[in-house]
Amino acid sequence: MITLDIISDPVCPWCYIGKAHLDRALADRPDHPFTIAWHPFQLDPEIPRGGLDRGEYLEGKFGSKEAVVQLHTRIDEAARDAGLQIDWETIKRSPNTIDAHRLIHWAGIERKQGAVVDALFAAYFQEGRDIGDRDVLADIADGAGLDAAAIRRLLDGDADTAEIETREAHSRERGVSAVPTFIIANQHVVPGAQQPDLWLKLIDEINAQLA
Repeated sequence: MITLDIISDPVCPWCYIGKAHLDRALADRPDHPFTIAWHPFQLDPEIPRGGLDRGEYLEGKFGSKEAVVQLHTRIDEAARDAGLQIDWETIKRSPNTIDAHRLIHWAGIERKQGAVVDALFAAYFQEGRDIGDRDVLADIADGAGLDAAAIRRLLDGDADTAEIETREAHSRERGVSAVPTFIIANQHVVPGAQQPDLWLKLIDEINAQLA
């Protein structure tokens, strides 16, 4: 098997879209060679732990409400192409995602990363839940088959926070400046929310080489 490292943030719509495209390709190629591992990247690590009002945050970041609407329109078109629908109206908070990344890390230890990543994307983009809230994260953990009480205790402390920050810094030092970023076999970088056709081509080429 070949490791496919995915550097991502669960509040990144292009990461959500990119995963949907990848998932479609993997479903079409059940003999794919990938073992998938998710890695942390915060779009804005400066957001406070309690999060910010999303409307105010985005208007401040992009300059106006009109600019935000234009951005959402462009994302919506790409999301529909990926078979997704984002409910922007339900999203009230822009969270700090360090705790969500800690949860993804712990899910990896239990081999449940995929389920947790899916649940985080759905919680944020479809249900408008605050994935910076530790009760929400514990509930997501429970739904993915993790020990919610144990996860809540870990979240209440600072376990693995430094590791997450170190791993993110390592990615930035390697030149990662946007997500999603996919790294195949620690050698080949595939940036952005690529279409399923590209993934199918890569999978077929890799399988042919392995054969």
